[in-house]
Amino acid sequence: MLKTFPKGGIHPPENKLTSTKGIKKMPVPKMVYVPISQHIGIPAEIIVNVKDNVEIGQVIAKSGGFVSSNVHSPVAGVVTKLDKVIDTSGYKKQCIVIRTDAKNESNFEDISYSLKKDITMAPKDILQRINDYGIVGLGGATFPSHVKLSLKEGTVLDHLIINGVECEPYLTADHRLMIEKAEEILVGIKILMFALHVDKAIIGIENNKKDAIDIFKKLTKNENGIKVAALQVKYPQGGEKQLVRALLNREVPKNGLPLDVGVIVHNVGTIYAIYQAIQHNKPLTERVVTVTGKQLKNASNYWVKIGTPISDLINEVGGLPEGTRKIVNGGPMMGKAIKNLDVPVTKGTSGILVISEDEASRGEPKNCIRCGECIYVCPMGLEPHLLMNLSEKGMYEKASSEDIMTCIECGSCSYVCPSNRPLLDYIRFGKNIVKKLNSAKN
Repeated sequence: MLKTFPKGGIHPPENKLTSTKGIKKMPVPKMVYVPISQHIGIPAEIIVNVKDNVEIGQVIAKSGGFVSSNVHSPVAGVVTKLDKVIDTSGYKKQCIVIRTDAKNESNFEDISYSLKKDITMAPKDILQRINDYGIVGLGGATFPSHVKLSLKEGTVLDHLIINGVECEPYLTADHRLMIEKAEEILVGIKILMFALHVDKAIIGIENNKKDAIDIFKKLTKNENGIKVAALQVKYPQGGEKQLVRALLNREVPKNGLPLDVGVIVHNVGTIYAIYQAIQHNKPLTERVVTVTGKQLKNASNYWVKIGTPISDLINEVGGLPEGTRKIVNGGPMMGKAIKNLDVPVTKGTSGILVISEDEASRGEPKNCIRCGECIYVCPMGLEPHLLMNLSEKGMYEKASSEDIMTCIECGSCSYVCPSNRPLLDYIRFGKNIVKKLNSAKN
């Protein structure tokens, strides 16, 4: 029987429209808009000036602290502005604007480096390079990877889990990466196992990606300590706590981390970025993005330079279809609608979803009928109807005591609500207020 997490979860229509579409190379844009905060934590500090010439991979914003990350130029060009632009959060954030030059004219910089299996760097040097090269979690959270990998003395770590679940509907960036870069990902796994002194790794992949499962099972057939686990298809299995429970039957503490139960979890995209950094001296300057939607002419997966305007991606797939209502950064469950097409791709941009008027329309919210469906599907064991009511009424202290900060914002509650209640919207709002109140106390 396929493994899964036991509490809550749903199975929305998968709509993996681009699962058979190979990863294409996006043309290098004429301008890139590189935010200095593409990670959880302190924004990076700009170290370039207007009119400076920059090269591909050059540090243009230096880590602002331990929980922060370097930002590198994705292109060769000239810094034209240090300006605030609207990013994927919907707010204006500081960006470095770069005009690309003739060095990018080929538009197809080669990323198909030959496979390099031998690991020649020492563990401490591997961890330092991950820090220096701006590697963050590419599964969506964008947590600086060097922080996650910095183990305190006495920490017991016995498993590395590789997250190849990609449970969000529509998104296929990780799926295609696993198919096309499986050998590189396997080397990346070995790099981390070596650096962390851990001898067991599990690659978790949902069973709707049988081709990826087969590839990794063949590759790991004679590998000691590395296993592949096929998982039942259930959302939100890509959440760290749900994945650890599914694979190892370990319960991560309510306000804890996987490390509290001896586990570190990394997304397959992050593993590939680590491989590129260690084996090919390449900072994180591009990533795979799924550009998709039922009405798009040429939906596909793309290698995209960080800082590329989303308008470039939309043009590449044939433009916006008539009747488009929303453009979502991410998937339909956890993604957020963006304000305009000038928003740049960041390290956390896993997909761009174009939604039509019919698909985007919400039913009229009605009174809660106390059916309990939101409680039944919540993977964290919360009471979403209560958290929404507390947030709506401004009862933030009570919301905090009812564990609102434990919510992983998966949207399962809103999805199943028969009364069309905007549960997640209010819970997100409440979480932001509680976070500010907690910061003020500290």
